[in-house]
Amino acid sequence: MKFRTEIEITPSEHRLTHANRIVTIGSCFADNVAERMSACGLCVEANPLGEMFNPQSVVATLQRLTEGRLFTEEELHSRGDLWFAYDSHGAFDGTDKQAVVDRLNAAVRRGSKALQDADTVVITLGTAWVYEREGRVVANCHKVPASEFVRRRLSVDEVVNSLKALAEGVLKDKYIILTVSPVRHLADGLEGNAVSKAVLRLAAERLTEECERVDYFPAYEIVLDDLRDYRFVASDLVHPSQEAVGYVWEKFVECYLDPATVGLCRRVEELRRAVGHRPLHPESEEWVRFKSAMLRKAEGLQKELPECDLSAEIAHFAE
Repeated sequence: MKFRTEIEITPSEHRLTHANRIVTIGSCFADNVAERMSACGLCVEANPLGEMFNPQSVVATLQRLTEGRLFTEEELHSRGDLWFAYDSHGAFDGTDKQAVVDRLNAAVRRGSKALQDADTVVITLGTAWVYEREGRVVANCHKVPASEFVRRRLSVDEVVNSLKALAEGVLKDKYIILTVSPVRHLADGLEGNAVSKAVLRLAAERLTEECERVDYFPAYEIVLDDLRDYRFVASDLVHPSQEAVGYVWEKFVECYLDPATVGLCRRVEELRRAVGHRPLHPESEEWVRFKSAMLRKAEGLQKELPECDLSAEIAHFAE
């Protein structure tokens, strides 16, 4: 007897290994996936300018990173004693104008290098609702009064056209994995959120049909239709729980990682968990033997995976 409709994952032809270079960008779900990738040794850079929820801000950020276009002081605005840029997350805000510019540009340089090296870009779209100020879509309103913005919902064509131009332009040599975030935007109302997600899902479907190197991963459907239970929602009733994120990651692994890479990922995770182990008796022979065994494993794994930097783990067990 079946009590749920589990999504069947078809393995992708685009398989990721530790040799791949990956950039994830978009809503907080892009950060969740990147954290899992990083934990198992995959080379990934997540949201250099912070979380981006709407497609137009994702596109603008990727264009900036592609061009390596640095922020100028003229792009900063103030709210009280805080300086900020509408094209970045609030984590970059600060009271020192030059320091804010410096932090932003350090992130641009890092993200630009990561995108240049990347062969795979994972884009997570969060909402089709946008806020425009002086005719430009902003990535973050930074608690500026709503009266300064025009709020509207993007059309399917707008989302498709902007992302398609990116996929066929500056990202034409990279493989794009599209996802729609399962995180609900309750500020839009449940009805508004439903329509917003529908716009994003239709746009993603068209992009996979019209662009050769664009794939869709059903994170949204896995959480909303497969798990389909408030047990898998965090206490804020908005974000997926850690169990849900873990389940989606398992499906992502099934889709994009081959068995050999999965085995290597598990060994990296085991090694990094061992680093977090704190012995009751650090002077004991048992602990010395444990460290020696883990050092051999770390050094052996580093030889197998030269693309993965395990220098911190090796140094830890060599102490």
